[in-house]
Amino acid sequence: MDLQTLLDQRQITKYHLSKVSGVPKTTIMDICAGRSEIERCSAKTVQQLAKALGCTMEDMMELSSPYDSKTGLPKDQSYFECDLPPFLAASIEAMKDAQAKLDRGEEYYEWDCDFCDLQSSINVAEVEQIISPDQAWYLRKKYLGLERV
Repeated sequence: MDLQTLLDQRQITKYHLSKVSGVPKTTIMDICAGRSEIERCSAKTVQQLAKALGCTMEDMMELSSPYDSKTGLPKDQSYFECDLPPFLAASIEAMKDAQAKLDRGEEYYEWDCDFCDLQSSINVAEVEQIISPDQAWYLRKKYLGLERV
C-alpha cells in the first residue's frame, strides 16, 4: 500500500494531513506522486506523519511508492493495456476466452490459433508503431507467457 491509498481509505486529504502533521504539503504531494520515497524522509517527518495517521513509524516505512524510483513509471503496468487498437483488443479477448475455457476443463482445440493470432496482432501493432516495444513485451508476458531475452 502507498500513502495515497492510505489517505484515500481514511478519507483524508493531503492538505488536511499537512495541517495535522506539520509536514509541508509539497512533501506529502511528492511522496504520493512517487517523486520522494518515505525511506528517504527524515525520522522527524516519518514520526510526524505516523502520529497524524495514528500508526507507528514502522507502519509508515512499510508504505511503498506506486512508482518505480529508477524510471518514474508506475509499478502497476496495467496502463499498457489502455487505448489498444481494436484488432489487438479483440485478439486479447479471444485469448482470455480460450484460457477461461481451458481453466473450466472444456475441450478447446483452437487455443494454439488464438495464441498465434495474439502474437501476430502484438507484432503488427509493434512494427506499425501503434504500441511501444515495452507495451508489446508487457502483453506478450501477461497473455502469452513469453519473456524478453
